[in-house]
Amino acid sequence: MNPRWESLARELDTRRAQHLYRTRRINDGPQGPELKIDGKSVLAFCSNDYLGLANYPPVIAALNEGARLYGAGSGAAHLVSGHSSAHHALEEELAAFTGRQRALLFSTGYMANTGTIAALAGRGDAVFQDRLNHASLIDGGLLSGARLQRYTHGHIGAIEPQLAHSSAKRKLIVSDGVFSMDGDLAPLPQLVACAEKHAAWLMLDDAHGLGVLGAGGRGCIEHFSLNAATVPILVGTLGKAFGTFGAFVAGDEVMIEYLIQSARSYIYTTAMPPAIAHATRTSLRLAQHEHWRREHLQELIARFRHGAQQLDLPLMDSFTPIQPLLVGDTQRAVELSAALYERGILISAIRPPTVPEGSARLRITFTAAHSGQQVDRLLSVLAEVL
Repeated sequence: MNPRWESLARELDTRRAQHLYRTRRINDGPQGPELKIDGKSVLAFCSNDYLGLANYPPVIAALNEGARLYGAGSGAAHLVSGHSSAHHALEEELAAFTGRQRALLFSTGYMANTGTIAALAGRGDAVFQDRLNHASLIDGGLLSGARLQRYTHGHIGAIEPQLAHSSAKRKLIVSDGVFSMDGDLAPLPQLVACAEKHAAWLMLDDAHGLGVLGAGGRGCIEHFSLNAATVPILVGTLGKAFGTFGAFVAGDEVMIEYLIQSARSYIYTTAMPPAIAHATRTSLRLAQHEHWRREHLQELIARFRHGAQQLDLPLMDSFTPIQPLLVGDTQRAVELSAALYERGILISAIRPPTVPEGSARLRITFTAAHSGQQVDRLLSVLAEVL
């Protein structure tokens, strides 16, 4: 080994000893409930493809058509020559879907969050974030140079005094809509009230809510009967319920124009392939109009939670497709994940630092492509290994 890497090798050894070492498995095929991982057929319950659109024939056909019309890549950033008619049409449709004046595409959700926060807040400002916010939101707050203050998860009583005592010229409250590792929802109506009371902006990352929650799949804002005026900054991803790739920010005309001029992760990166944007237009329409997908998903969640209750499994409180089974001990979570895999069930063990110390878990997720029989099989195997 080259001596310069010895310190890194020691750190890797420490991660292995602490059961925190991450490895990749190779998936040889499309997304779906049944996967072939490293040559082994497994039933997967760890995908964010909540509506089952990632391998849905009409979406694949639209992707093929998009490649024929626009080629494989965009070739440049949006502000150079990479902004295609497919991108523009998708932005307009996302704006209409979310009830906003404009939407702006980003190449990834991470880039949407870091770029937006760093553009809207800076030195002399303050950013207030839930302690369980996604890493991309926390990193955006750190990159902005603003004073980053984190409040106890979902606790309005913790953020209220922070806002009241802040002398920042610009205050930005940032929260996930559905928390990706717990599956619970932010107290959005109370956050709206706090923002209005303290003249703060409110930014919602609804990556795991859009397409899933609300009668029309418009996420947490629809679930709580709120609107664009009360939640002015909305971030969504396209690689989860919509089954493709990329992300967007939606809001007023002035804010979107400001992001175009100021969000570094938008300005200085290649636009997503226009074929992806073309395919996402199809998945967006399907997500809105095929209500059976959300209905079936809720039926699966209810079926699982009922069965888990019968088995006395320690599920966390969630009515979303994210159903965490709390284990606590990191080594035990890894061992359970391995035992499930041996029996043909793929579920990831989520460990620190992704979740707090002592709260390792199995993150079980459901999609509209799962069947009731597959849920029953999962419950049977869980009963066996636990």
